[in-house]
Amino acid sequence: MRKKSDVNTQPPPQAKRPLGVLQKAVSKQVSVRLKNELEYRGKMSNVDPYMNVILVDAEETENGSTIATYGKVVIRGNNVLYIKIEDRI
Repeated sequence: MRKKSDVNTQPPPQAKRPLGVLQKAVSKQVSVRLKNELEYRGKMSNVDPYMNVILVDAEETENGSTIATYGKVVIRGNNVLYIKIEDRI
């Protein structure tokens, strides 16, 4: 039988919401992989509730090789496969 002191009285940890994690990553380096297998790396300057992303100083890569570099890239959220925050690796 359990004692009253054995019961965990701590509230469960707050679940992390994907949009909240991305909003906290503004101004950090990220990699954005698209459904068409292209990948963009750059500093995320903004993200919205639809997960549309704006990257600055971005480079476009395919199969690991750089194709082009851009000053600013706007990526529509429905094209995104995943977003990796580089600082967290």
